Amino acid sequence: MALTKISLVFLLCLIGLYSETVKSQNCGCSANLCCSQYGYCGTTDAYCGTGCRSGPCRGSGTPTGGGSVGSIVTQNFFNGIINQASNGCAGKRFYTRSSFIDAANTFPSFANSVTRREIATMFAHFTHETGHFCYIEEINGASRDYCDENNRQYPCAPGKGYYGRGPIQLSWNYNYGPCGQSLNLNLLRQPELVGSNPTVAFRTGLWFWMNSVRPVLSQGFGATIRAINGMECNGRNPDAVNARIRYYRDYCRQLGVNPGPNISC
Repeated sequence: MALTKISLVFLLCLIGLYSETVKSQNCGCSANLCCSQYGYCGTTDAYCGTGCRSGPCRGSGTPTGGGSVGSIVTQNFFNGIINQASNGCAGKRFYTRSSFIDAANTFPSFANSVTRREIATMFAHFTHETGHFCYIEEINGASRDYCDENNRQYPCAPGKGYYGRGPIQLSWNYNYGPCGQSLNLNLLRQPELVGSNPTVAFRTGLWFWMNSVRPVLSQGFGATIRAINGMECNGRNPDAVNARIRYYRDYCRQLGVNPGPNISC
């Protein structure tokens, strides 16, 4: 009889353990626990290190946060890019890794599902568009007309310029308008917010990424070049295309991923 009771208690413990295991798979961990790349909760490097999906993730010995995006975009990785900009660059005092992570966390579907190859792709374009995070705004952008007056849905505000700003160099009123609506910001009336707040700048880059670039990721890096600046393709600007590809290959190497096929547009 005693043996039967012991067996019953043991069986109940096993059921409880199984329930917790199933519950922790695909995560749903408490805030102080990391969700590992295999979908389990814990606090050691096996859970919070490489491949960490969410929670207080860490990578390369550096506190990160931001789910899987934080474990990939380490401070060392970010510094390796921005440190190549000269000290006189305005962007060097503007863009930070923490502002990128903060922005990424406002797009949870991105922050918790991004891959190393996608980060290599994204930061290759960031690097090219901003000169290693040197530029906040397009060079001589204020002298150019980026107002499509035929666009009635997103009319230009008097005296405002919609030239390239941020890590993707968001341009034109027909991009500032819907981007601002999505981010709950009035970027038609205040486009300068993109060039004055680093988190907003990264959020606009992520908005464009999620709407125009991520949908073509599966087609290869070349398709992302065309999505961002199709004018560079078809032999129109091979130097720019090759520069983007060099950055992409370098970041794939740093992050330990294969660049995949269809690299050029």
